[in-house]
Amino acid sequence: MKNKKILVTGAAGFIGSNLVEYLLKDNHVVGVDNLSNGIMKNIKDFQSSSSFSFSKIDVKETELLKREMEGVDVVFHLSANADVRKGFDDSKIDFRENVQATHSVLEAMRSKDVKELVFSSTSAVYGNAEVIPTPEIYGPLKPISHYGASKLAAEAFIFSFSSNYGFKSSIFRFANVVGRKGTHGAIHDFIQKLAKNRSVLDVLGDGTQTKSYIYVDDCVKGIVELHGKEDGLFNLGTRGRTSVTQIAELTVSSYSPGAKINFLGGPGGAGWNGDIKFMGLDITKAFRNGWRYELDSTEAVKKAIADAGASQ
Repeated sequence: MKNKKILVTGAAGFIGSNLVEYLLKDNHVVGVDNLSNGIMKNIKDFQSSSSFSFSKIDVKETELLKREMEGVDVVFHLSANADVRKGFDDSKIDFRENVQATHSVLEAMRSKDVKELVFSSTSAVYGNAEVIPTPEIYGPLKPISHYGASKLAAEAFIFSFSSNYGFKSSIFRFANVVGRKGTHGAIHDFIQKLAKNRSVLDVLGDGTQTKSYIYVDDCVKGIVELHGKEDGLFNLGTRGRTSVTQIAELTVSSYSPGAKINFLGGPGGAGWNGDIKFMGLDITKAFRNGWRYELDSTEAVKKAIADAGASQ
């Protein structure tokens, strides 16, 4: 991907800001973000670049978004509510920030005749899959969180717009993405807890929750390298998996050696309602199309813990 004008929604967020940095090497990037989750600090290093422009815009404001679509070749749509637990208390959040927002992006693209979309979806669309590693063709899809449901609904709108209006779309179902600029998830939560209490780390669930983790650089390279290939639907993860107990032990070892790990339990041993206890993705299709990750699941976790320490 070179010499393109690219619009990135959620540009000041975790994955979005890392993606902007990667794309700026060879393209002009228009970043938009309402800064409800993203922070300006994440994009401060790009502000002086003539190849980058930023607007504080809520993507649900379709008319404002249309102005940013002028001359755009490709949209990378990453803005979303990514906090799964937040949606449990307010079920409107995921519908508003994930479904309604995606529809607005699609309408703005249609209005300005932008024909290519790359979308960040999630492994949460699979719910408690009975097949692990889970392939893209697995079904029926039964999300157990509003977040997973909203991402699946957004995927459906993307497929329908692609069919009706000739969009070229690529959808990526991520495993748990970790690394530089991360703002939520187990690693972030554990570090925050240890900052308040260095003697005990309280952990949601029973510790046996085991999932695939992918480092953000591998994720970003995947969506750039794989967009537009095959049918446009790809899992992005690693072939290994890491347990919550491992993550807790690694975090304690780095931040507060000797701290006791206290498992609080949860529904069925998961962390909370909507938490998928076991997740692993079949990434055969991504490998078949030439993508490779550099860090396996546990290596990604270790580097993300180190990243968090370096940023403090």
